[in-house]
Amino acid sequence: MVHVTPELATVAKVGGLADVVFGLSRELAIRGNHVEIVLPKYASMRYDQIYDLHEVHRDLWVPWYDGAIHCSVYFGFVHDRKCFFIEPHSGDDFFDRPAIYGYPDDVLRYAFFSRAAIEFLWQSGKHPDVIHCHDWQTALLPVYLYEFYQRLGMTHPRVCLTIHNFAHQGVVGGELLRATGLQHPERFHHHDRLGDPRYPGMLNLLKGGIVYSNFVTTVSPRYAFETKDQGQGFGLEGVLHAHQIKYGGVVNGIDYDLWNPEIDHHIPARYGVETIEAKYDDKRALRQRLMLADNEKAIVAFIGRLDPQKGLELVRHAIFYTLERGAQFVLLGSSPDPAINADFWGLKRMLNDSPDCHLEIGFDEELAHLIYAGADMMLVPSRFEPCGLTQMIALRYGTIPVVRAVGGLADTVFDKDHAARPLHERNGYVFNDYDHAGLESALGRAIACYHDYPGDFRALMHNAMRTDYSWNRPGQDYLNIYDYIRNG
Repeated sequence: MVHVTPELATVAKVGGLADVVFGLSRELAIRGNHVEIVLPKYASMRYDQIYDLHEVHRDLWVPWYDGAIHCSVYFGFVHDRKCFFIEPHSGDDFFDRPAIYGYPDDVLRYAFFSRAAIEFLWQSGKHPDVIHCHDWQTALLPVYLYEFYQRLGMTHPRVCLTIHNFAHQGVVGGELLRATGLQHPERFHHHDRLGDPRYPGMLNLLKGGIVYSNFVTTVSPRYAFETKDQGQGFGLEGVLHAHQIKYGGVVNGIDYDLWNPEIDHHIPARYGVETIEAKYDDKRALRQRLMLADNEKAIVAFIGRLDPQKGLELVRHAIFYTLERGAQFVLLGSSPDPAINADFWGLKRMLNDSPDCHLEIGFDEELAHLIYAGADMMLVPSRFEPCGLTQMIALRYGTIPVVRAVGGLADTVFDKDHAARPLHERNGYVFNDYDHAGLESALGRAIACYHDYPGDFRALMHNAMRTDYSWNRPGQDYLNIYDYIRNG
């Protein structure tokens, strides 16, 4: 099987998509599958993370507009994963840029990459059982496969498309058809194919991927339901209904080689379920590093992008509510939006003298590990959350998640007091409404339990650490999907 992806952790990472491809590809390989990954050869990649990078295909000509663009293809290993990197030689410098995304021609850049990826598979004689595409950036690949390459003899592969976030869809005008050779505007602008449901006359790459793929997944069952039936599909709800027979949700896993307090080299004290006392050494180390008062208080943490999706109004409220309730608050995160960063810098200055609060505006991998290990609770109050990795990492470290019941958060965290689950499966605190009262209902119970019923809180920590969100189960779910589309 071949993953075609715009991102891969350790070499080209912007968000969780990179971690998913990194973790899932390894799980599939461990289970005896031959797995390869195709991605662009970005100028901004971490080349120190690629082993034995060398050119393997010098003359890949990819059709584009009325001619073709010459490309080279390189092969290398990224932590034992077999990877091909496509480098176009074009005046457009599609991937020879300082950043991965954020350019006016992003849609055309990835329309080209999708065409280059399948042209490479065809020219090199690769006919994988399954081509697994990710997000709008590679969603044109199944369109190319069924419109062009099946006629050329590429009849074997089936396509699975995973949508990591419906907020980004790749909407573009008719220029796309001229560039890609999808020549018939009346055919592709049709609502049954790529015609965008919200913007007449525009084309939607993600929609094309849904229509043409053999199976479409998103990153949690709850998010699959919310996108199809609760208005979170950003205009694609009708398309998902039309194709619901081939649509489902699979919860992401996390990499327990990377996120595991028993072997984590970023934290001073390593611990497991049976040695959970050592977690308090990490708590002391966190306080020392951030110059917080060393006392009996609980530490509530937030780690993540300062993005409106993450529930910033509630994060802000939680800081003051936590301090009022006699606990400490730690934040690690930054925003690409200067106004949001400025707002949190203002908060930081306001709270700078508090011995119980530290806001770190930026990102620091080592500090993130120490916060996961040293905090008592992890706040994830998202407006929407396709899957979320923060709460799953927190569980692994025995740090109790306090989350809003949306998307993957609702699929992975079960309320200590109210869940319809046996006691040993309850692992956190959950609230429903996106408002201050909702947040306080869950966070207040968590802080009260920590202070008033330490034995109950310790039992909850044990439950959290025993929860399995490795790639083991999602790996099997994806193999079942692959079998279904190969035999269907």
